[in-house]
Amino acid sequence: MQFHPEVVHSQGGLALIRNFVYHICECEPTWTTEAFVEEAIREVRAKVGDKRVLLALSGGVDSSTLAFLLHEAIGDRLTCMFIDQGFMRKGEPERLMEIFAKQFHIPVEYVNARERFLEQIAGITDPEAKRRRIGHEFIRVFEEESQRLGPFDYLAQGTLYPDVIESADTNVDPKTGERVAVKIKSHHNVGGLPKNLRFKLVEPLRKLFKDEVRKVGHSLGLPEEIIRRHPFPGPGLAIRIIGEVTAERLNILRDADFVVRDEVLRQDRYNEFWQAFAVLLPVRSVGVMGDQRTYAYPIVLRLVSSEDGMTADWSRVPHDLLETISNRIVNEVKGVNRVVYDITSKPPGTIEWE
Repeated sequence: MQFHPEVVHSQGGLALIRNFVYHICECEPTWTTEAFVEEAIREVRAKVGDKRVLLALSGGVDSSTLAFLLHEAIGDRLTCMFIDQGFMRKGEPERLMEIFAKQFHIPVEYVNARERFLEQIAGITDPEAKRRRIGHEFIRVFEEESQRLGPFDYLAQGTLYPDVIESADTNVDPKTGERVAVKIKSHHNVGGLPKNLRFKLVEPLRKLFKDEVRKVGHSLGLPEEIIRRHPFPGPGLAIRIIGEVTAERLNILRDADFVVRDEVLRQDRYNEFWQAFAVLLPVRSVGVMGDQRTYAYPIVLRLVSSEDGMTADWSRVPHDLLETISNRIVNEVKGVNRVVYDITSKPPGTIEWE
């Protein structure tokens, strides 16, 4: 029997664990969000001392929560840097800079590195190779920019526990001989880091799940727009394009993804999903639009429900929502003539396609 007490699908077993820990062992549930924040701030101050920290800010709930936490802990010794690698969703870089600069008055260094990232993965089709190259390029950019803004001793990352679990590549515990983990996929801030990393890492959120990070974000005063933002992978749209990534495919997917997000927001369904996004397949299918034959890309819609990202179920959305999204994509996005819906849960599939 395989049992994962940390995931929602094992709630029956989790109830047994709660009964054993709280009632039989009479342990007190002393972990609270406020206690975690206080402890994390103390640990960051003790580890960093009077050194400066560079934070890779993406605008998601993880890095944004980390930014608030670190700003609380070390103040102006934190430098936030946003690397625009060209794989973000439509309008997100501009919105990120607006929120942090105007609403929270937290300065962010903007770095436009779109061309160099696209060059790094040109012709690359293997998902792991994409992730590694993007992860390595992130570090290279950080190192270059830190020489301009630094010096910095620490690199802060919003690594979460699911990232650590899914990036694990240890099959056998060297002490017990027991099987402990199998790597599912490398996360850009776990499996993508080079061995000769010049920075020391600061990862206060490393033991938290996504739902716990959102609670921490609430306690730190993050706006709802950031807290409820759907998870977005570090490599961004580069791993939502199956196979080779090109500028043309990025533009097509970015426009299709915008339609998905715009429609679920317009219909007030955004918070019903863990993630709602589009995937571009590197094949073409025959279609007809008006009196013309088309030969264009298909787009896959991926809408899933989850509590923590460890497991997920495909969402049973109303057909009229799917119909509206499909019609808009086909009519508004040049280069697409077909839309399909992914009805695979996790497991056996992952939420992302790569």
